[in-house]
Order: sequence, then structure tokens, then C-alpha cells
Amino acid sequence: MDGDYLMPGTKRTSDDLMSQSPMVTNGTSPPHLSGSDNEAKKVKLEQSSANGPSRVVHIRSLPPDCTEADVVQLGLPYGKMSNVLLLKQKNQAFLEFLDEQAAVTMVSFHQQNPAQIRMRSVYVQFSNHKELKTDQANSFQNATAQAALQAASAVMGGPTEDGQKRTTLRIIVEHLVYPVGIEVLYQIFSKFGKVLKMIIFTKNNSFQALIQMSDPVAANAAKLSLDGQNIYNGCCTLRIDYSKLNNLNVKYNNDKSRDFTNPNLPSGDPGLDQAMPFGGPGSLVTPVVPGMGAAPLSAYGAANVVGGTPVYASNFSGNNSAQVSQMSSYGVPSPMGAARLMTLNAAAAAGNAVLLVSNLDEQKVTPDALFTLFGVYGDVHRVKILFNKKDNALVQMAEPHQAQLAIAHLDKVKVWGKSIRVTQSKHTLVQMPKEGQPQDAGLTKDFTNSPLHRFKRPGSKNCQNIFPPSTVLHLSNIPPNIEEDFITEAFQEHGQVKAFKFFPKDRKMALIQMASVDEAVTALIAMHNYPLSDTNHLRVSFSKSTI
Repeated sequence: MDGDYLMPGTKRTSDDLMSQSPMVTNGTSPPHLSGSDNEAKKVKLEQSSANGPSRVVHIRSLPPDCTEADVVQLGLPYGKMSNVLLLKQKNQAFLEFLDEQAAVTMVSFHQQNPAQIRMRSVYVQFSNHKELKTDQANSFQNATAQAALQAASAVMGGPTEDGQKRTTLRIIVEHLVYPVGIEVLYQIFSKFGKVLKMIIFTKNNSFQALIQMSDPVAANAAKLSLDGQNIYNGCCTLRIDYSKLNNLNVKYNNDKSRDFTNPNLPSGDPGLDQAMPFGGPGSLVTPVVPGMGAAPLSAYGAANVVGGTPVYASNFSGNNSAQVSQMSSYGVPSPMGAARLMTLNAAAAAGNAVLLVSNLDEQKVTPDALFTLFGVYGDVHRVKILFNKKDNALVQMAEPHQAQLAIAHLDKVKVWGKSIRVTQSKHTLVQMPKEGQPQDAGLTKDFTNSPLHRFKRPGSKNCQNIFPPSTVLHLSNIPPNIEEDFITEAFQEHGQVKAFKFFPKDRKMALIQMASVDEAVTALIAMHNYPLSDTNHLRVSFSKSTI
């Protein structure tokens, strides 16, 4: 550009050429105007509000490798587009919508939520031009632009297999590790259009939802953009298809159903609803970050993570669509940051990762045993068994959301024959014994740098395999020379083994079934990290499988 880059809303001079005239496009550069008016050769910075809204949106600060498809995909959620002009040498583009309201929605949204193309922040504002007219002199660039527009049109207007354009989507969330509720889904799907109604439920042990969008364009854009993506890094995978229902019958506005067009519906009796994952009504709340209520999980914007940096959108393009397998592409951070936005209670919202564990068997409990058990649901940093009440302990997890997972899965579970209680502690840190003070007989231990942490690598497969305690345990890291009898005999020291099975295609892994959940918990505590050879230590976790 010839002038300085100005932020949207900054007042400019009024000497912009062609300000109210159509822009003639040739796909590579602005129209050439001869004469002494040198300014006519320059594309002036557009000012978003000087001449009011326009069907044409001006996008600047594009990456050098930006394509017409990238620009079109940026506008995809907002409405149908009729033309696109990419000015590669000036890192700018103009995008024309069929409907002015679509342009208004796009500009308004990105004023609050910076857009990204190919990992670079771009600026979106109204153009002074009211329309774009195509110059046929450059057929190659026109063909590229038209191909991008036709692809977008196919995405937005595609009918279902039966020829009908449906508005209701059926969503299944696989690998449900972190809480997902109406608020979360609404914030994600509303970026592709207006969400009218939503119902969430559990069917066949899977979390499902029905979402009715305002029109087929919004439904199709959401389906094609979100199907197969992860809400969090490595887990909570969205599987989306069309529902045969044309209209959802919503009677109540609560944690299981919502009619966004009728806020006056009663809440109903939550007890009559199906049980929700992670604790039922009230367990899922809106994000707790101040000012994030409008679009905390923005499809193409930014979400500020508590204690972290903003995560910006990575728009869908030919080169990066396969890379958005985590919803950071939608402003949703990876699990360690995203769970800070959605909490299960006020203590987690305050960032508390310390748990109080009570009703333990004080003759058997050790810091190492609690480290192993609670380590199934997060990385344990410190454990303190209370000196004057040894059936109580404090467990400090690495993250608040890990503490909540431990509560959800371990509270009231039998351990060494006693039903333990796991609750949020009033303490926010487990203190180590001070130097010079008498030691506490090994009742406090720091595991911060333990090599046995299961979740120290972001995106680890362990994130996808977190299950509640069960009679069946998953075993891994088994060396090839170890036979079934060796393993079952070792486990029989901790309970009755009911069944055992190696994985057919991978003898490094196996399933073993104990007689009860209590025995399985005891076996996991004792056998995790059990040495099978000089270089192989057994890895044990709870399984959802059966033998």
C-alpha cells in the first residue's frame, strides 16, 4: 500500500478514488487509471464506516501465499458471495456478498474477533466500493476466483441425499473427555448461522445432540466445516450428519434442551430428563472469563485463555483444513487452556486444583498409591496425607480441570474396601515441609517432575482413553516374551482374575478383568509401572471394553 495501515474506525481523508463507483476486477491488481493523478494508481486503505455498509468487504494484511479460496472461505459462514478480487502484490482482497446484511455480519464480528488466514491476522472492514465488476482481460485470475466461488456455493447450497435441504443436524461427540453442553455447542455452531433449537441427550452410552439451524445454508456450512473436528485437542470429536427431523419440539429451557427463539419456556423438572455426562444439570456453566460471553468460542475469532495468550482462528483452506483437527481453529484452546474456560464449579473457576480425599484406609494409603490412582485422570504434582488424620489426604493436580475429572470419576468409588470421598479442597496449594522442620514421616511427597505423568505430552492418546473405574483394565508396554500366566499370577495377588485377553494384532497390549471394581482399583494401584523386564514397565488404566 502507498500509505500507512490504519486500524478500522480511524478517520481518513476523503480523496479515495472511485469511492462510490464499481471496482473493475482483473484478479491481480486494481484498475489502472492514466493521467497525472498518481493517486489513481494506488489502492487506498478503506475506512469501515465512512460511507456506511456495503456488500463489498475489504480485507487487508493478507499473507503472501493467500489464494482466492482462502478469502472465500473466510466469508463462508456469513452468506453467499458473488465476487472476489485478490490483490496479491498489495496483500489485499475484496469480497462481494449477494446480501449486504451478510457483509455487515462479517465486519461486525471481526471488529471484535480478529480473523486469521494461514496463521496470519488479517483486518476486515467495509469497502467504499458498492460492487465489483469483472474485467474479462485476465481470464486465468477470473477462472480461479470463479472456481473458489462455485466451491463455496456448492458447500452452502448442497442438498441431502434425498434431495431435501435440511436444517437440523445430529451430532455425536466421541472421546468425551471434557464437559460439553448446550452453551459450548451453541457458541461453536452459531458462528455458521442462527441456532434456533437444541436438544442434548445420551444414547447408546454416547453423548448426542440435535441442533436446528435457521436455514439449510447455515446447517450445511456447519456440517462441512465441523464434521470430524475436535472440540479439544485429541478428544471430544464431532461427528455430524443430517437429522430427519425438520423441526425440534422443545418444551423446556434447561441444561438438556433450549429454544433460543422462545426464552419464556419453563425449565421443567430436571429429574425427568436423561442423565448428562459429568454430573447432570448445573454441572455445565458458561465460560467464566469476563467479557467472553458474546463469542468465547468464536469460529473465526479469538478466545482469551485464563493465564494464557489469545488463540486465534485458522480458517479453512485447501492447505490447512486438515490441520484444524483441534478446535483451536475455532478459538477454542487445547484442553489445558480450554478447560479453564468451562468449569464444573466455582472452585475450578478460581483455578483450584487441590482435592481433599477422605475415608481412606490409613493402614494402606501412601502418597505413591494416591499418585498412581489419581494419575489416571491428570498429572499429580503433590500428595499430603494429613499427619493427625491419616484417613484424609490432599492431592494437588496439575490443572483445575484434571481435579474435576478426578472428582467425577473417583468420588464414592471403593478403594481398599472403603468408599472414598473426593471433593474440592479449600487449600489452593499443597505445602511441602519447611526446611529445618521435623519431617512428616514421608506423608508428603512432590511428584512434579515424575516421569510417570500420563498427560505431559499435549495431544497424547491418553487424553482419548480416560474412563471411570471398571472391572476391566487395559494393559500396555508388555514385552514379547511375557506370557499370560506370568501376568495373571501377578494380578492374582491383588484380587480374583476373571478373564484375560491379548490384543489379536498387538501383543504389547492386553485386557484383564478382575472380580470387582474395588479389586481392579487395587490392582491398578499395585501393578501400574510393574517391572516386566529391565526396560519394560507395565502401564495400567481403566477400560470401557469387555472380555
